[in-house]
Amino acid sequence: MTTTRLEDYRRIVVKVGSALLVDRRDGLRRQWVETLCRDIAALRESGSDVIIVSSGSIALGRAVMRDTGLGHDRGLKLEESQALASIGQIALAKDWSEALSEKSLVAGQILLTLDDTKDRRRYLNARATIQQLLEAGAVPVINENDSVATNEIRYGDNDRLAARVASMAGADLLVLLSDVDGLYTAPPDKDPDAQFLPHIAEITADIEAMAGDAGSDLSRGGMKTKIEAGRIATKAGCAMIIASGKRDHPLRAIAEGARHSHFEPDASPVTARKKWIAGQLDPAGRFFVDTGALEALKSGKSLLPAGVRKVTGSFARGDTVAICDHAGFEFARGLAAYGADEAVQIAGRKSSEIAGILGYSGRAAMVHRDDMVLTGAQIALNEDE
Repeated sequence: MTTTRLEDYRRIVVKVGSALLVDRRDGLRRQWVETLCRDIAALRESGSDVIIVSSGSIALGRAVMRDTGLGHDRGLKLEESQALASIGQIALAKDWSEALSEKSLVAGQILLTLDDTKDRRRYLNARATIQQLLEAGAVPVINENDSVATNEIRYGDNDRLAARVASMAGADLLVLLSDVDGLYTAPPDKDPDAQFLPHIAEITADIEAMAGDAGSDLSRGGMKTKIEAGRIATKAGCAMIIASGKRDHPLRAIAEGARHSHFEPDASPVTARKKWIAGQLDPAGRFFVDTGALEALKSGKSLLPAGVRKVTGSFARGDTVAICDHAGFEFARGLAAYGADEAVQIAGRKSSEIAGILGYSGRAAMVHRDDMVLTGAQIALNEDE
């Protein structure tokens, strides 16, 4: 039996999935939320900060509007999802506030979009707000701002949003409460021989290959997004737990030995700036490099133009790019020192040739080591994209 003492962690982010929060017919599962808030209050009393990342705005809006045309059971158009989210966000914030206030805790709502964590200044502003709420003794309740987000500026799942929040807030534990109780070697509902993994020391390519699809029609995230969340969190020095939230008192259950998967944090977490770079979910471009460049980067060197064999994507200077080996596996991310057009021109050339090619003396490196972090993501990529 695996147990984890949650009270030993200084700052905990708890992500709650839609399927746990909302019943399609009855709306919010109030009794379950009450038991979770009791667990949170207990952690606060033990000295731990707690941040909630809550799904459920669209699902709750749908339940509120079930007797109207907007609450239909068919697939939702973008504008319908945004409208339901605007209704659900009000209801969800009210429900969290009331449930936490019963335990003498104050809730503070923060709505984020993907752009809020891609832009460095907005990222720092969000981090400062979270820190101020925690210092004041409040419980931040964070959700994606689905009422305004479009497919281009949204996370699409709250697993990775929770990991980004954990990274920006300096949390040392991320708990993903879901309708699954951990990581298996294969989807357990499809493979009777699937084995449960209680402890994951490192997220490798084999671990990523075990990810399955979403397990609920109320949830956008599947195991794949949870593994991606684990990569973001562990690189930031934050441990992660995947556990079932189907039982009452789900956090207390973890401490009492309920089945869960525990992901170890990276032994050498990256700096605050590099946490932000590593956590970017949507790189604007990709640099494919040769073996020599790969070894140089692993030893702490910058990426020079001579080692770049191919450039893809549309990006500007300062945008996040993925750095991949010849087989298309991502092993680093960084901020591009040149826009895409210029990067294509100087790829494979010596740094001393940059001025002659571009007409001005730019940076010697295409990605400076101070603007780069090794991710070890091992995500297969298509060089023709």
